[in-house]
Amino acid sequence: MGLYALLQQREEIKKPIKIGVIGAGTFSSAFLSQARSTPGMQLVGVAELDLEKAKNVCIKAGWPEETIVTGGSPSAINDAAAAGKVTLTDNADQLLQAEMDVIVEATGVTEAGTHHAWTALESGKHVVMVNVETDALLGLALKRKASEKGVLYSMAYGDQPAIICELIDWARTVGAEVVCAGKGTRYQPKYHYSTPDTVWEHFGFSEEQLASSNYNPQMYNSFLDGTKSAIEMCAVANASGLVPQQGGLQFPPVGVDKLPDVLKPKAAGGILEHSGTVEVVASENRDETPVKNHLRWGLYVVFKAVTDYMLRFLSSHESQTDSSGQYSVVYRPFHLIGLELGMSVASLVLRGEATGSPGYFIADVAAVAKKDLKSGDVLDGEGGYTVFGRLVRADDSVSHKYLPVGLGRGVKVIRPVAKGSFLTYDDLELDSNQFSFKIRRQLEEELRSTIKR
Repeated sequence: MGLYALLQQREEIKKPIKIGVIGAGTFSSAFLSQARSTPGMQLVGVAELDLEKAKNVCIKAGWPEETIVTGGSPSAINDAAAAGKVTLTDNADQLLQAEMDVIVEATGVTEAGTHHAWTALESGKHVVMVNVETDALLGLALKRKASEKGVLYSMAYGDQPAIICELIDWARTVGAEVVCAGKGTRYQPKYHYSTPDTVWEHFGFSEEQLASSNYNPQMYNSFLDGTKSAIEMCAVANASGLVPQQGGLQFPPVGVDKLPDVLKPKAAGGILEHSGTVEVVASENRDETPVKNHLRWGLYVVFKAVTDYMLRFLSSHESQTDSSGQYSVVYRPFHLIGLELGMSVASLVLRGEATGSPGYFIADVAAVAKKDLKSGDVLDGEGGYTVFGRLVRADDSVSHKYLPVGLGRGVKVIRPVAKGSFLTYDDLELDSNQFSFKIRRQLEEELRSTIKR
């Protein structure tokens, strides 16, 4: 039975899926606008430090003001939900203690995301992790906690990693070899050193677009400087088992019609170090002219036919293949972020299936200095002025003690680091009491023990 039919059943028996959302940013806003009109779903509450922002987001998403209440204990949140109202709170722990089926974590902050997800899982709630920064840092640990508690931990459908994982699953299920999977983005090598001061001149938004909403320049700069691409491909690799290339992401400028020609191993005439990897394709050529048929907002999987029958079938059905006919691509030209998030919520509760979930610690995102850093400097995290993230193999990251970019906010530098160099734990004064740091080090120690063998 389809998800929509199952949701209709829940609506008919007056047992909707109860949902709590933490963080009221762009992703959450889109989901809130959809959840209101989806049968079988009930928004219990939204946790956000800025309550006025949360209220405005809900109203803009179509929620009548009279249905919104503020504050309250967990029992008060439950009572408000029973009366058909949505509670806004600046205390996420209150929301986490209330009665619900699913928590959507959408803060984008690794320490907060770790606490929220871990607490939700401990209390027997499913988690949809919009916060891919936290997933890239320690997703495998959260997946294990979910399994221990008999609940599910899932990527967020609508965001690119979950949809890419769906394409990978499709290719493997039909018996093809997954050669490469990933997404498109706007990219130039100089963007790695972009800051919140320069992001809008590169990003492409018009003055009218910027005036229409409260865009966060540091968050958008993370998309531009390559950090978000590295984080998302890290999440895909750790969910699928695809292994990053030793050199990280190459960001080749290539359109969808040429993906099978370019994204295949070097031995077959492509650019990849090996088959079974991830890559992000640029929507601009290096001279800043647009790539024809670019995939800036989309995602893809390149696969190889492993039987003669599949090879013949692809060649006779106008599939997008390379010149040999062996390599082909399936792609989606867009993703709708929070507008599609309901797929994850419904899938978790009604089918017991995650829409992508980490099963490996294969990939990592290491912090690289955007400028010469000196002793006493304080890192400001992804998208900021001090570091960007680069995709690396997890075993290399652990062996060299690279700083995961997810731990790179508010950390003091204790010795000079040259621009373009990886930062290591030895370069920094880290807070060993941070919850996210403790869990991360456990994952590292486990991987380190296997490397030594």
